[in-house]
Amino acid sequence: MHTWFECKIRYDKIAENGMNKKVTEPYLVDALSFTEAEARIIEEITPYISGEFTVADIKRANYSELFENEGGDRWYKCKLQFITLDEKSGAEKKISSQVLVQAGDLREAVKNLDEGMKGTMADYVIASVIETAIMDVYPYAAEPDIKPEFPQAGQN
Repeated sequence: MHTWFECKIRYDKIAENGMNKKVTEPYLVDALSFTEAEARIIEEITPYISGEFTVADIKRANYSELFENEGGDRWYKCKLQFITLDEKSGAEKKISSQVLVQAGDLREAVKNLDEGMKGTMADYVIASVIETAIMDVYPYAAEPDIKPEFPQAGQN
């Protein structure tokens, strides 16, 4: 289970006309706490920003799933409603969930969302798809298995 934090980075960016402009850009980081989120975003952003920057804000982001697509350059927040039956009353209930989808445009976001949800058995309705300002997402990278090296028999 991921715990996502939206971190806003404030720094001076050189505009197309050559002038310095203060900008605040949001990034999404997978972390266990606010402290770790701040440390991770500083580590991830430092190689890409020349000069000084500050972490202007950190807040929890409630995303249950993340669908990445290397061809996409934007992130879309999709609100899904899952339809379930209440066993006691027999009435339908809608449970909302938010997912983040990477895509090039709105149509591609819906297509990528449907593709990502294809394996699920739950009935769902797409309630909304909104383009976010998120610049990049930094999930935990799976660490490769490190195998200790032992000298083979007969070698010293």
